[in-house]
Amino acid sequence: MTTSSQPPSYDSPQPSGDPSAGTLAWAARCLGSGAGAAVRAVRPLSGGSHASTHLLEAVVTQQQAVLRRFPHGDDSAAREAKVLAVLDGLDGFAPRLLGVDPHGEHCGMPAVLITRLPGRADITPDDPDAAAAALGHALARLHAVPATRLSGFRDGMTAIRSSTGPAAAALQGHAERLAAQPRVLTHYDYWSGNVLWHDGMLTGVIDWDGAGLAPRGFDVGWCRLDLALLHGARTTAADSFSAAYRDASGVSSPDEPLWDLYTLARSHRSVETWVPNYAGLGRTDLTPGELRRRHSAWTDRCLGAVGA
Repeated sequence: MTTSSQPPSYDSPQPSGDPSAGTLAWAARCLGSGAGAAVRAVRPLSGGSHASTHLLEAVVTQQQAVLRRFPHGDDSAAREAKVLAVLDGLDGFAPRLLGVDPHGEHCGMPAVLITRLPGRADITPDDPDAAAAALGHALARLHAVPATRLSGFRDGMTAIRSSTGPAAAALQGHAERLAAQPRVLTHYDYWSGNVLWHDGMLTGVIDWDGAGLAPRGFDVGWCRLDLALLHGARTTAADSFSAAYRDASGVSSPDEPLWDLYTLARSHRSVETWVPNYAGLGRTDLTPGELRRRHSAWTDRCLGAVGA
């Protein structure tokens, strides 16, 4: 789920249409297919509104890959390629980079070709608390990546973001305190739609074009907000997530109530625009009005937690 205040996906429309013959030929070269070998588009992959995502397959070898194409002028392809090259698969938890066309010379628009991870996105779990706990354990795994592997990553706290709504007023005076906290690998768009599941197990994390460095609370706060929007502000999913994160990481996210306010202040103006991301994964009940209602309910709960 990405906007200018969280992830960047809603600022520009996603590319449309199936991959062209030229794009498929480029993908075949990236996969190392022999002369005359062909790659076909299997199907579009749902979720997200920023990139157009397709599953591709080599006709002869049946090797599969994922093609992500971005709007003209967007630098997401180059950013994702840089991140994935550094992560090098993250021990099977992130895709590997197969090819990048940063300026659209081969694909007509910026694109990356990456390995396919097993599983699929699922934001309608039978047990929201169990799914939230798995998200917490997975995030602790990401945040444990050694700092020596993260040289050259952007500082995610330097981007300009607007703060509006009741949470913004309560957050005043605390911004420097949050920004001063130690950095870890930050996905920057860590929500339920950017993880994959197979046989009830969380198998990997996708959509890495926004990754950078930020305090632990950045990812924690955005995921807690997503869980409140998915399952309701009064459910226990967000707290199950936080408890699992603490258990797996061995540390608490400092100032978690303030990070909740941080995410609320930066999503207050845009939460209704997240409808396509949720609808694309089956949550058509999350209309603009319902997202606003749930956002307001989470705001009330978080303001109460800090006595505001």
